[in-house]
Amino acid sequence: MLKPMAGFDDSLVREYFEVNGFFVRQSRKYAVQSRRKRADEEGDLFVINPSPRREMVLPFQLFGSDIPGLTTAVVAIKAWHTTKAITPTMIRKGDLLEFVKKEAVEAAKEAFAELSTDAAQPISKILILPGIPAQEPQRSESIALLKQSGVDHVITFRTILENLVQNVESNQSYARSDTLQLLRLLRVYDMVKPAQLELFSGPNPSSK
Repeated sequence: MLKPMAGFDDSLVREYFEVNGFFVRQSRKYAVQSRRKRADEEGDLFVINPSPRREMVLPFQLFGSDIPGLTTAVVAIKAWHTTKAITPTMIRKGDLLEFVKKEAVEAAKEAFAELSTDAAQPISKILILPGIPAQEPQRSESIALLKQSGVDHVITFRTILENLVQNVESNQSYARSDTLQLLRLLRVYDMVKPAQLELFSGPNPSSK
């Protein structure tokens, strides 16, 4: 099994939701190493949108423009950056999908209980991953398998990075966020060019 850089990747995803106006709660403050994680420990983050656009119909793969339509979600982060896309074979192994089980969703409900949310509002199950295949039939098969397993949406790390790079300001200091400060410096020192930022303005089929 590929080992993720959990601390940095968790921070990256957290910043993404916070920059887009979400409240974020970490589901656990510890790393599980000596045993297999329980289903209720699989959700890395719980996120809530205080002002959701409920009229939006959300696609399976979410981009920055779709995020306002989310309400509450349990988010699992699978940062396997040695691969560009999760394959159907990887999905069938089941290691990706513990967070969609009943125990994980119940843990999310408990995390939201003290917040002023609509108890009747369903909690979305979001998987953060490197990508899903761009070519058919692997793409359709991967999406079908994830949906059948209970995943409501996926967000790729490319989408997250693009959105954060767009949102950081070159003249703003982000002393409290190493992640945003790093992205800011990439812009300050022209490591990210304006032409590249233009490519980030919408879905890019080659990055799916």
